[in-house]
Amino acid sequence: QVQLVESGGGLVQAGGSLRLSCAASGLLFSNYAMGWFRQAPGKEREFIAAINRSGGITNYADSVKGRFTMSRDNAKNMVYFQINSLKFEDTAVYYCAATPRDYGDYANDRRYTYWGQGTQVTVSS
Repeated sequence: QVQLVESGGGLVQAGGSLRLSCAASGLLFSNYAMGWFRQAPGKEREFIAAINRSGGITNYADSVKGRFTMSRDNAKNMVYFQINSLKFEDTAVYYCAATPRDYGDYANDRRYTYWGQGTQVTVSS
């Protein structure tokens, strides 16, 4: 049974930072590219970042580029998401997802096979 479990969310003031984590189990982790998505109340789910299988390539949405950093540790089956300089509009539920496709359009959520339950990030202004 594949599980992706996010953690690290919380309430933070604007300008603050959080480190999100995603623990994967039940899959050969190094065979999956990983993505982070978020969904704010009343809005559609949006892509924010992805990392390839080896961790050598990352891809970010323009809205978070330069503020958010994604990394992975294949030995620990973990994905990390350092989110800095948080803004009120970053408030959302953040989800990690796994795809066996290590190429192409990482922003397309239909390519992801497995999803976590999400972790809430709330930024106070």
